[in-house]
Amino acid sequence: MRMSLDACHEEERRAPDVEAAILGLARDEPGLGQAAVSARLRRDGFAISPSGVRYIWQKHGLETAVKRLRAIAQSTSEGVAALTDTQRGLLERGALAAQLVSGDAATDGEPPDRRQVILDAAAALFAEQGYDSTSIRDIASRVGLLPGSIYHYFASKEELYLAVHREGFRRLMAAVADALAGASDPWERLTRVCQVHVAAITSGTYIDRVTGHSLAMTGNPELFAKIRPMREAYENVYRGLIEDLPLAPGADRSLLRLMLLSFLNWVHVWYREGRRSTDEIAAAMVDTLRRGVESPGVASKPLSSF
Repeated sequence: MRMSLDACHEEERRAPDVEAAILGLARDEPGLGQAAVSARLRRDGFAISPSGVRYIWQKHGLETAVKRLRAIAQSTSEGVAALTDTQRGLLERGALAAQLVSGDAATDGEPPDRRQVILDAAAALFAEQGYDSTSIRDIASRVGLLPGSIYHYFASKEELYLAVHREGFRRLMAAVADALAGASDPWERLTRVCQVHVAAITSGTYIDRVTGHSLAMTGNPELFAKIRPMREAYENVYRGLIEDLPLAPGADRSLLRLMLLSFLNWVHVWYREGRRSTDEIAAAMVDTLRRGVESPGVASKPLSSF
């Protein structure tokens, strides 16, 4: 049975309206799926199926929530800042999941390292909500994978936590070695290492922050015992540096080391970006320490020379 002329005209009139309505919802509510969009438009009097919605999305390159959010960001001068916090989180996780599933090249032309992506996500959650409050399901959700996929790379949450610390201490020791290169004055060497530590736990990656905070972790003795060898290797750097300092006779170098590390690890609690940089804070800590324990008769070197 042929459609009447009036019905044809009505169909021609309504087709652009339906498309505009679909695109409008893609902009206003990008998280809606095709079935939800179809149901919403049917209530508004548009006869469109879920597959019809998807056809329009595909026509405009909007078939996933990530693509719709990206289109919104690209359509405004504010960019990603125009999105809500929830939408930005969805965009980040969705884009990451798409890379993991498809193996698409990352920005540097190399495929993403799935193990590293999982490690970074786990470190972020450990830093945000602690070890005990973080589950494998949480970590999997952050990167857009099924929980079982995490176990392909890490046998347990504990192993993942230890892997974060192994990576963090590796980076920290490498940064310390770079900082010490070319420095001979014992106070300057100590200052440089303290600057590396403070910068790592206040403005470094989540892996850096979790590693720094672990030096004062007391909530899980069994797990802390497994981290201890890594911690001891790092503390040995401070043992050597403090041993080289020209301290007053009778100075307790072990206590001095523990005090200094405690001061450094608390910076992340109270530090706010502002009047002093992290390098200036670390240098001031060492200078204050120096004024109290340096051996009499040793001339102080001004901080400006560090």
